Amino acid sequence: MFSIDHPSKDIIGKSARTLLDHSILLGVTASVSLYRSLDLARELMRRGAEVYTVVSPSAAKLISPEMWEWATGNKAYVKFGGEIGHVELARKTSGMVIAPATANTIAKIAHGIADTSVTLAAQIMMGVGKKILLVPAMHEPMYRSPPLVRALSICEEMGISILPPVIEEGRAKYPDPTWVADKTEALILRGEDLKKTKILVTAGPTREHLDPVRFMSNPSSGKMGVAIASEAFYRGASVKLIHGPLTVTPPPWLNKEEITSTEDMLKALSKAVKENEPDAIILAAAPADFKFSVSEEKKISSEIQRVNVVLEATPKIAQIIRKEARESIIVGFAAETASSEEELIERALKKLDKYEFDMILANYVGIPDSGFGVDTDVAVLIDSNGKILEKGFKLKREWARIILDYVKDMLRRR
Repeated sequence: MFSIDHPSKDIIGKSARTLLDHSILLGVTASVSLYRSLDLARELMRRGAEVYTVVSPSAAKLISPEMWEWATGNKAYVKFGGEIGHVELARKTSGMVIAPATANTIAKIAHGIADTSVTLAAQIMMGVGKKILLVPAMHEPMYRSPPLVRALSICEEMGISILPPVIEEGRAKYPDPTWVADKTEALILRGEDLKKTKILVTAGPTREHLDPVRFMSNPSSGKMGVAIASEAFYRGASVKLIHGPLTVTPPPWLNKEEITSTEDMLKALSKAVKENEPDAIILAAAPADFKFSVSEEKKISSEIQRVNVVLEATPKIAQIIRKEARESIIVGFAAETASSEEELIERALKKLDKYEFDMILANYVGIPDSGFGVDTDVAVLIDSNGKILEKGFKLKREWARIILDYVKDMLRRR
């Protein structure tokens, strides 16, 4: 006898292996946004997970159970009969995400009612100590209603995690499935281990204007900084993100402040340090090192044949913030066009010493799949003693997780 894997499982681990060896139970309830959970299931699978689905009877009327089976390659449960499928699913899975979670389902879970496959599975998952994530989706007035607010509070008191909806057009909408997958991944792998931790993050480039329509900048997308801020938020930290113009959209729940110039970023950082006294500051932005000595208030005519400009250095943010935040752990970054790993490490160590960083991540730029605008980095993470903590080719969200792991360890040792 031999078994044949469902063809839908061919995508498992195709984009990452972060959830390899993990199985996730996906609970689907009858919000009209439930179709987005098909994408969520596939995204979790691409990261390495096996996905099993439990579907409420009302949700099964909107999308057939066969669709969930084709999406995941595993049987979808609408009702449990004489078998103990709910117990077996709780045993074999690492955690459960209920997305979308309707007001009715949330209230039932909060009060121990187990009359659908989803609510029954949730009760069993809580009983065996597995992690659960709720992703509410409904009309905004229902989301704001006192009974639901109380039900969500009860769920949190029981250790259930909540990913807030995106509030738009009077709706509490199902978030981008990629964000839900990011939160699920963080919850399964780390839990909310950064609660009561205050983290300040910078991201993206800055712009130094010659005139209102022309500026000097760099190709930074902000992907690394946003990945770090998002990971910290998903792990329970209080996060402030200060960023320049981005090419990536940060999750809407982040406390964000957008700036333009390097001096703007320094002012925003200094203010945040004084007001928040962060436990850690992660300087993932790529601020411009130079600015025009004169910035014109009006557009310079394109008819002019020659424009002579003088550049002057911008403030060294890392140096100034180190003096203002002596008690904070500070993580620096170095994007280098090094010709070898030895040269990359040598340059990183110089910056580590000069700016008194607690850690530095040095990455290559100018080579494929590393540096600005891509989702991966070839990098080396070094601590203040010059010890190499991690190195290699990884997704930026993996680097984000690793950096925060070391930040957490440093804070615990203090």
